[in-house]
Amino acid sequence: MKYVKLGNSDLEVSRICMGCMGFGDAGNGQHSWTLDEEHSREIIKHGLEMGVNFFDTAIAYQGGTSEQYLGRALRDFAKRDEVVVATKFLPRTQDEREAGISAQQHIMQMIDKSLHNLGMDYVDLYIYHMWDYQTPLYDIMEGLNQVVKAGKARYIGISNCYAYQLAKANALADREGFAGFVSVQGHYNLIFREEEREMARLCGEDNIAMTPYSALASGRLSKRPGETSKRLEEDAYAKGKYDNTSEQDNEIIRRVDELAQKKGVSMTEVSLAWLLTKAASPVAGATKLSHIEGAVKAVDLTLDAEEIAYLEEPYVPHKLVGVMQQNTPNV
Repeated sequence: MKYVKLGNSDLEVSRICMGCMGFGDAGNGQHSWTLDEEHSREIIKHGLEMGVNFFDTAIAYQGGTSEQYLGRALRDFAKRDEVVVATKFLPRTQDEREAGISAQQHIMQMIDKSLHNLGMDYVDLYIYHMWDYQTPLYDIMEGLNQVVKAGKARYIGISNCYAYQLAKANALADREGFAGFVSVQGHYNLIFREEEREMARLCGEDNIAMTPYSALASGRLSKRPGETSKRLEEDAYAKGKYDNTSEQDNEIIRRVDELAQKKGVSMTEVSLAWLLTKAASPVAGATKLSHIEGAVKAVDLTLDAEEIAYLEEPYVPHKLVGVMQQNTPNV
C-alpha cells in the first residue's frame, strides 16, 4: 500500500479508501445487496491487513448500521490512532426546519449520533453529504466549525457539490476563521468524468484532496459488457446513473478489458490505476474479499501516457446523474 497526505490536512491516508455503503442491515436501507456484520467484518479486517487505513461511511447508510458495523470492527482489529475514519451527514429535514432546529443544532446532533454509532470520541473527517439549498452557507460552515472546535472531528470534507460551491464555502471559512474543506467526494470514474471540467482544477490549485465515489461505476468498470452481478441487476439507483449512456460507455469498458488482458491484470486494477492518476484516494466499495484485493493491487499498477490516452479517447460529455441531478435546484 502507498499513502498520501489528504489535501491540506495532517491525515496520512492509504491511496485506496474502503467505501462502507455495502455494509449494514439490509432491512434498514434501500440496498438489498448489503452485507451482514459477520461478512462486513471479514472485509474490513482483510483491508486492514492489506494496508488500508482510510474508511468512509455515512449516517444514511442502512439506518446507521454501516457506521455501527465499521466502528465495532475497527475497535476489534485496529488501534484508533492508526486509522482514518470519515462519515457524512445529511441536510435538515423539512420537519426539522419547521420545528425550528437550526443548522448548527442539526449538525451537532448528527455528529453525536454518528459518534454513538461508531463508538468513537471523534472522526477524522466529517463530510457534508450533499448541498443544503434551504440553509445559508454561513450556518453550515459555522456548525461544522463548532464540531471541529469541540474535538468531535479533526477535519471537514464535502461531497456532491459544484466547484463554485466549494470555492465559496472555503472563501467564507477563510474570511471567518472557520475550518475549511480539505477534501471533496464527487462522482468520478472513467465513464463519468464531468469533475474534470472545473472541480479537478480547483482542487489542484488549492490542494483539496479528491476522494471520488463510484470509482468503478457500481461495478461496470470491473466487468466485461454483458457480465452481471446481483448489484448490477438490483441497484435501481446505479441503473439510473449509468444505463442511459451504456452504449457510449461500453467502448471505454471494452478498452479497459483489452488493456487488462494485455497486462495480465483485472479490469478493476486498470480502472482504478487510471483514477489514481487523477485523485488522492478513490473510495472503493467492497462486498467480497476479492473486491478489496483488486483495489489494493491497483496502487502498484502504472499506466503510461499512451495507455491513459487510449482509455480516455472515446469519452463524450455526460448529463448530471444521481445525487447531483436530484439536488440541483431548477435555475
